Amino acid sequence: MTKNIIGIDLGTTMSAIAKLNELGTPEIIPNSDGERIMPSVINFSDNSLLIGMEAKNSAADDPSRVAKEFKREMHNSDYRFRVDNKEYIAHELSGMILKKLAQDASEQIGEIKDVVITVPAYFKENQRNATMEAGKLAGLNVIAIINEPTAAALFYSKESNIQGKGIVYDLGGGTFDITMTQTNGNNIKVIASEGDSKLGGVDFDKVILDLIKEKYKDQTGGELCSDAESVEEFSLMAEEIKKSLSKKPSLKKKLRSASGSATVEISREEFEEHASILISKTEMLLEQLLDDTDTNPSEVDYVLLVGGSTRIPAIRESLKSIIGKEPLNAVNVDEVVALGAAIKAGISMGELQPAAVSPGIKSGLSNLVVQDVANHSHGTIVVENGREKNVIIIEKNTLLPCTEEIRTSLMHDDQTSVECIITQGEGDDPDYVDIIDTYHLTVSLGAKAGEELRDIYSYDENQIMHCKTIHLLSGNYAESSMHLKAGKSSTQVENSGGNPLDEFLIE
Repeated sequence: MTKNIIGIDLGTTMSAIAKLNELGTPEIIPNSDGERIMPSVINFSDNSLLIGMEAKNSAADDPSRVAKEFKREMHNSDYRFRVDNKEYIAHELSGMILKKLAQDASEQIGEIKDVVITVPAYFKENQRNATMEAGKLAGLNVIAIINEPTAAALFYSKESNIQGKGIVYDLGGGTFDITMTQTNGNNIKVIASEGDSKLGGVDFDKVILDLIKEKYKDQTGGELCSDAESVEEFSLMAEEIKKSLSKKPSLKKKLRSASGSATVEISREEFEEHASILISKTEMLLEQLLDDTDTNPSEVDYVLLVGGSTRIPAIRESLKSIIGKEPLNAVNVDEVVALGAAIKAGISMGELQPAAVSPGIKSGLSNLVVQDVANHSHGTIVVENGREKNVIIIEKNTLLPCTEEIRTSLMHDDQTSVECIITQGEGDDPDYVDIIDTYHLTVSLGAKAGEELRDIYSYDENQIMHCKTIHLLSGNYAESSMHLKAGKSSTQVENSGGNPLDEFLIE
């Protein structure tokens, strides 16, 4: 029996869901309000959740009840959104977004269960695990995770027949990724990625907000944003101004606040001047990517744009000045990631459940193959000459899936336990890498210093790590599969691990 083939772009500010039709072509599924992309915003209203554009537009009424931009906190075990004496962590809130998308889509096309969800290329291990956990909370079976730029490249490749070496430039609402790919026929191979998980459209919005606050104060002597409600109100206005300045050189806005009214004019030129630091950050990461891959800009065959913030003219001009060619404009930059995720879902379902994929979809995908890379190095901490050192086992930009190993040894006679530390990051200084998991290997009594240990790291297509340490003489081993370690909310603790999404009606 065939199933719905579904891909989801779980975004910081906007999300979307797509399916594969019977010909293997991806299509966006609008939500219950007819929106093709939905704001990733939640308004907690009594025992129901208002999610999407209405929640976004109501944020100024009572900001304390509105959760947004929580995707940026997927790594943060201390993050809590507090409302009605309850707490929610980032992946729980993300689960609410996913449940809304799936709920609305299922009303149109039937049951939705197996999905592919996208993540920023520069997401770390705990963020990827948290995303998968969000899917589980939403009642979904996450068959794969795919990097957002890779999903976009997959869609562009299928729809535009791109060939050669290219750059996927993904400036979304909250994150920035830049990825180099090599496309040959139906084979898409990721070469390398760079990124910043705290750089996106909301940061450009803040530039506009700061500008209008300054202009208002110059005219009235007062503060434009005097409370949380006014911050939300004028943040929405700043976003609209940013979008307008992508189409026109300047515009005027009438501002009303406690200190009176003022009409301010904002030009594209002054916006771009004030946003130059943000644009410079993207340029530095692009230059780093070119340097890491030993690529001359003239060797780049195409540039693909992803994310609404790539509509900012200065972004496109910056790209053209470095690469020397115009980016492709063949697709909707807001939808391309979800569409690519649906294609990835078709590929994954064809491998996992071939009977669930219709002949038309199998034909439409025509043996597409996508290979991603490890976006961060992974290793372990060892002691050499009395000092701790981070030893990289899987290097950044290694093609996936992969398995690598190193040999270490026991430090002392009669050692009974080995602390196995999994690290993520570059360099050999333990102070500059993240410890993402620790597990312990028990060693038999009578062990001698110098007996060999074997550390085996496997990294799968979802960029989820599986680690195993073996004491070779005894055969004893310990392992870790990087289960979620993003923290528990008080809601989960009180309910003994119950699903916090079950208590709400989602609208």
